[in-house]
Amino acid sequence: MNFTDQEIAKESTRLFEKLQHVGWSEPDCQLIAPLTLEINQLKKKRNAVILAHSYQTPDIMYGVADYLGDSYALSMRARETTANIIVFSSVYFMAETAKILNPQKTVLVPAIAGCSLADSITADDVRGLRKAHSNAAVVTYINTTAEVKAESDVVCTSGNALKIIEGMRENEIIFIPDEFMAKNLQPLTKKKLTPWKGRCIVHEEFSSEAVKEIRQEYPQAKILAHSECAPSVIKEADMMGSTEQMLRYVDTSDADVFMLATECGLSDRVRTEKPGKKIVGSCALCPYMKKIMLKDILQCLQSPRPEQIVELPKDIIKKAQKALNKMIKIVSL
Repeated sequence: MNFTDQEIAKESTRLFEKLQHVGWSEPDCQLIAPLTLEINQLKKKRNAVILAHSYQTPDIMYGVADYLGDSYALSMRARETTANIIVFSSVYFMAETAKILNPQKTVLVPAIAGCSLADSITADDVRGLRKAHSNAAVVTYINTTAEVKAESDVVCTSGNALKIIEGMRENEIIFIPDEFMAKNLQPLTKKKLTPWKGRCIVHEEFSSEAVKEIRQEYPQAKILAHSECAPSVIKEADMMGSTEQMLRYVDTSDADVFMLATECGLSDRVRTEKPGKKIVGSCALCPYMKKIMLKDILQCLQSPRPEQIVELPKDIIKKAQKALNKMIKIVSL
């Protein structure tokens, strides 16, 4: 598409107002302005909505995304929208969740990106765990494939995991796939949690030593850690929770300095949306999330390749819907 100099200048200004907080220059914004303009025009023409996870790059989050958030909240947003096409800028399992909740809609992924947690367990593994622990319920973290969700009793998010565990009648819980999250939840419940061996390659990078160093250098800082971090990190943190819970904490806290023990995209969101807050310490990049670029979003909107169209067997959708609906029921109690 051809755009006038005035249109590009206006879009560049809009982008710079957002992206300057995360180190983007005016020339950077001028460079991507034609691309964001084309994507935003095309999504309207095709009646599409773009969902972007908080771990995406700032140009995607603030250039073309209609909604930002975590995987479950975005999938629910997709269910509320009147758009026929959902472009989920995220790792693949998140797009699967959107398809499960919106089976009648076309769900597209800009790039085929995996996840260390989702890739750590299969449906066969879940069936094996059930045989070994016949009296246990299977509580499955949302960071899993559709096939694994379909073998589960209920799905949970990092924000509601404890409530889901407490809401199950069984006293023994197979909690999959995040080993660290299970260990972090165990002290908070009287139920016996049997963990799996999955770990997030992003969150396992954080160490208690690094947190202690930040605490020494910035004694006034609040340390917020994702529940996928190791228990030793959680022990040193002021708060454990999901990405959305971390954002709410920053928003409502009187503190001005924070360390976010999670993927770098969340720090970008805080710097962009809450410029009065200071982020200290290091973050960690997710190589899967960062595979997705603006050009991929444009291409899948223009002419999606077969592998970019999320398709799931009807029986998998039905069984996975049951596990997701049970979560919604427990959370609403």
